[in-house]
Amino acid sequence: MKERIAEIAAYLIVDKARRAQGLRTGAPSLHMCFTGNPGTGKTTVAQRMADILHRLGYIRNHQLVSVTRDDLVGQYIGHTAPKTREVLKKAMGGVLFIDEAYYLYRPENERDYGQESIEILLQVMENQRDDLVVILAGYKSRMDVFFQSNPGMASRIAHHIDFPDYSADELLEIANLMVSRIDYRFDADAASAMRDYIERRMRQAHFANARSIRNALDRARLRQAARLFRSAMKARSGDAGREALMTIEGRDIRASRVFSNPVTATAER
Repeated sequence: MKERIAEIAAYLIVDKARRAQGLRTGAPSLHMCFTGNPGTGKTTVAQRMADILHRLGYIRNHQLVSVTRDDLVGQYIGHTAPKTREVLKKAMGGVLFIDEAYYLYRPENERDYGQESIEILLQVMENQRDDLVVILAGYKSRMDVFFQSNPGMASRIAHHIDFPDYSADELLEIANLMVSRIDYRFDADAASAMRDYIERRMRQAHFANARSIRNALDRARLRQAARLFRSAMKARSGDAGREALMTIEGRDIRASRVFSNPVTATAER
């Protein structure tokens, strides 16, 4: 994935250099499709792409407008077109990110208005591709079906990038980065507990990669706060010290239901 992003960036830099030298070049097609499981960084990378494209002068601003079907498709006749056009107006000059884009097309429902939104998107993607970049995102298998049903959309997407699941080592690195960015840290026991948590959680249902790790850390911080509050109340002391406020301990993580019900738990807690 990183290699593909680097290739796209390199292509745009070279294209810009060619134009600066007066060499003939066609307007690059920058519409993309990001496929992968939840929490693999699709939205984050879309934001990075908006920044890159803006710095290189291919879009007027670095805004990322993130939407789903509900933002584009209406529920009655005459409702879809204005909704879709309003979103496009808001995104113009930047990047439009459509998450779970396959829900735009529902062939099983004859009265569905998603096709109308798709037709408007196709027109804008072709005629105003120098002022708007559209990124579609979703599960790979479902996006493949979506493109088979919508060849016009498939022909306008030049770059297909797959986001693989993270490994346990990568998720632990992500966890360390997340806590360090907000002035927390793991003690030695918490670091071990976090690795154990990740390995267990990866085997459970509804695992969402980095998103699951972020949720787990939010709950660990809640447990740490409750622990510090109880300790202060019991000791009738003032505020906890700096180190205590920064430190997540192993017990803050091992209190998760993942450890008490590691096989059948279907929701993070």
